[in-house]
Amino acid sequence: MWRTLSLRTRLNLLLALVLVLGLAINIGRLLLEAGPRVQAEDQSVVRLAREFVQTLVADLNESTDPDARLDQIVMSLTELRHVSITRIRKQTGAGGAVPLHQDTIESAGSVPGWFMTLIHPEQTTVTLPVIVNGRSLGLLAITSHPTDEIAEIWDGVVTQLEVGSAIAVILFVITIMVMNRALDPIQSLAAAMKSIAAGHYETRVAPSGPPEFAAICGQLNDLVATLGRSLQDKQQLAEKIVSLQDAERKDVARELHDEFGPHLFALRAHASALAQTAGTDTPDIRSLRKHGDSILAQVNTLQHVNRRVLDRLRPAGLADLGLADALGALMRLWREANPDITIETSISPDLGRPGDTAELTIYRIVQEALTNVFRHSGATHVDIAIEPAAPPAGLTATASATLLRVRDNGAGLPADHKSGFGLMGMRERVLALGGTLTVASSERGVVVEAVVPNGPPR
Repeated sequence: MWRTLSLRTRLNLLLALVLVLGLAINIGRLLLEAGPRVQAEDQSVVRLAREFVQTLVADLNESTDPDARLDQIVMSLTELRHVSITRIRKQTGAGGAVPLHQDTIESAGSVPGWFMTLIHPEQTTVTLPVIVNGRSLGLLAITSHPTDEIAEIWDGVVTQLEVGSAIAVILFVITIMVMNRALDPIQSLAAAMKSIAAGHYETRVAPSGPPEFAAICGQLNDLVATLGRSLQDKQQLAEKIVSLQDAERKDVARELHDEFGPHLFALRAHASALAQTAGTDTPDIRSLRKHGDSILAQVNTLQHVNRRVLDRLRPAGLADLGLADALGALMRLWREANPDITIETSISPDLGRPGDTAELTIYRIVQEALTNVFRHSGATHVDIAIEPAAPPAGLTATASATLLRVRDNGAGLPADHKSGFGLMGMRERVLALGGTLTVASSERGVVVEAVVPNGPPR
């Protein structure tokens, strides 16, 4: 049940429990101290009354009628509050402590019986012999009456209960008001989160309440702003992906039209001529050989074109040979085509196999980065480094990643440079895997750095 209660209700219940417990402890302390307090007061009153009576009795030696004077003294002492003094003309027991009589308990008035029983008070009776000029005038019995003290203690308990309850209620109400005001931002946060979950990323929360809640509101606003920007980037990236796919389709269609079309037409023409020549009664061997050689040349050309197109779609040998060998073959092609540019490649021996998708992504980034270097930078030296790296933020701690860095010593990107399809393609490939891609340009060249999460092991 406790788990189903709101934070506001939990705090209110805890506060009420603390106040009630504090009041109960204070009342309990008064009740525990009541018995010893009554006993101490009882003994003190009896002792003082005895000393007072002894002083009065000593003055009877000078009285002409000690007996009458003693009666007057006893009558005058009937107004004492906590003790009663009576004259006993015949000697009896020496007195002592006896339980309260029922009539004495009933004389306590508004004090409840359970309180009297809890304190369990006893009446103390002390007898004092009266001897004047060698003649005994009987005894004076001094009896305590603790009911008055008990009534005072009970009034104190009732007052403490009333005043303490009033103070507790006031503190409870004030604390609830302050607490409700302090917890109001939680409702605003809940409403804002619900709106954000519905897709309203323009939602903002006004920072209010204690500094902790105000900081949470500010952090939520920053999170929503970042989320909105990410969504906008995602939409732009989706548009760029569509553009890249269209451009890629156009390139493939152009390759098929410009390369495959003429060769297929030539193959058809030579095959038709070959069929016609072969269909005569006396075929011309030289003509047959000529058309056969032409067909073979066209087929060889088509194989080269087909290999080039397939390499664009999927690098040859990457899945079978691995990333290092595929990149080695790519480097050889670039070095043969650009012998005046030095290309150095460093692949960490701890790299392992990043996975098919990660390897293809790394290969394409290197391929596009080198294309940009050779076309635009005017560089004479290119460094390529591939090594293990920590996974990007947002991935699990057990994930792994590969760091790729391509650095050249060219002139850098122009000030008005805009991302082309190549750079957008690289970024799209890396982001699709949950990685990061940065391109830093300076007067000393361009550095392309990508962190590519590895795929599952083979």
